[in-house]
Amino acid sequence: MSKRIQVDRRTLLKMTTGVLTGLVLADSPLAVIAGGPVWAVDLSVLTTAEGVTLMAMARTIAPHDKLDDVAYALVVRAIDDASSNAANELKLVREGIASLGSTFAISPESERVAALKKIEPSTFFQTIRLKTLQALYATPIAYAYFGYEGEAFSKGGYLLRGFNDLRWLREVPIEDGGPMPVGRGG
Repeated sequence: MSKRIQVDRRTLLKMTTGVLTGLVLADSPLAVIAGGPVWAVDLSVLTTAEGVTLMAMARTIAPHDKLDDVAYALVVRAIDDASSNAANELKLVREGIASLGSTFAISPESERVAALKKIEPSTFFQTIRLKTLQALYATPIAYAYFGYEGEAFSKGGYLLRGFNDLRWLREVPIEDGGPMPVGRGG
């Protein structure tokens, strides 16, 4: 005879959800920001396998070879957060992940691209694409990777801070540069 164990919803969710983990590369921009060489992202409604599939999907949608996985894990956490607040979104995400198959995350990039092209018009793909773009490019990790220094208004604007930092262009002679704003010049 087996005993029946009663588990409340919160405990059940904690037991069935996942954690994404990884390492920070020593020479990456994230190494400066991160407090240590290891990272972990807790998922509240998605499993680890679902998170890994979504991370592979996000990396395929927005591929940056030298950007650490933790930036993509933050995308997965954003999807997990949104899914935990809307049952219909969770269903959409789970069905979409299932349609990609269990080997999607370990497939070569060319196969992942082909699989995503097949589902590109779907609501699932468009939802994940939008979340990827919103979450990935709005993090300090991406800012450090791409060299974005943040908004300039509080630092006096871009005119004297970064506007003319085009090292790959030749210097323009002063007489061809146009008028300088009053009170700012050199």
